[in-house]
Amino acid sequence: MKYVCDVCGWVYDEELGYAEGGIAPGTKFEDLPEDFACALCGVGKDNFSQE
Repeated sequence: MKYVCDVCGWVYDEELGYAEGGIAPGTKFEDLPEDFACALCGVGKDNFSQE
C-alpha cells in the first residue's frame, strides 16, 4: 500500500519503507512511529492519504 502526503505529494510505500528515516521495508503505515514526519515537508501522519 502507498500513502501520499496531502501537502507536498511525497509517497510512503510500505513495500519499500524509508531507509533514510530508519523505516524497514514492509513496515505498515499504521505501524510507523507517532512522530513520523514527511521526508520532504515535515508534516505528520495525519496529513497522509491512502493512494
